[in-house]
Amino acid sequence: MREANQTQVTEFLLLGLSDDPHTQKLLFILFLAVYLITVLANLLLMSLVQVDSRLHTPMYFFLCNLSLADLCFSTNIVPQALVHLHSQKKVISFTRCAAQAPALLIVASTDTHTAEMVIFFMGVVILLIPVSLILVSYSHIIVTVVRMKSAVRRLKAFSTCGSHLMVVILFYGSGIVTYMTPKSSKEQEKLVSVFYTMVIPMLNPLIYSLRNKDVKGALRKVATRNFSCRLEIFR
Repeated sequence: MREANQTQVTEFLLLGLSDDPHTQKLLFILFLAVYLITVLANLLLMSLVQVDSRLHTPMYFFLCNLSLADLCFSTNIVPQALVHLHSQKKVISFTRCAAQAPALLIVASTDTHTAEMVIFFMGVVILLIPVSLILVSYSHIIVTVVRMKSAVRRLKAFSTCGSHLMVVILFYGSGIVTYMTPKSSKEQEKLVSVFYTMVIPMLNPLIYSLRNKDVKGALRKVATRNFSCRLEIFR
């Protein structure tokens, strides 16, 4: 009995963001800087919540979880991207690539309609429904803010909500473009992926936490304590 020829795929070739060596060096420096800021900002927030008892509240507990998720998410992707920017052989294993829903569809099968429908349905459940609920919540918040009598409080509330809403739009918008539009252009997918995997994890701690008055107070308290300890050592 004659056996049919079979080809087993074990790895895929990564196209990367650019083929120009000079551009790759600039991207390496940029991505490294963004990753270091992401790691330091998220670790700083988690450390402040641990050492300051005033931050032992449910809100900061969930912000710590968000920082941990951002840290793990960024660490899972950015170091690999940095390695590939300096690597001659830019490949990724099949199992790693399998987790990236739309990028694998083209080579997985000639008929991708069913898979695209599954991805679209999951996008509705995971992305569209949550972002719709968030936008409805913010609409109620905006109505409440508009009714405030104090102009200073309105301005402060709009400043806070605006920055939060920007992160929400960037996060969910990039996710929707990535996972709900499988046939988008390669350049668009690259740009969106950078926002989704690198910029958002960096912005979350800066906008949600480190601009907060309580977090700033905890940071000043820790800095003052460390400065006082160093003065005692040198005396």
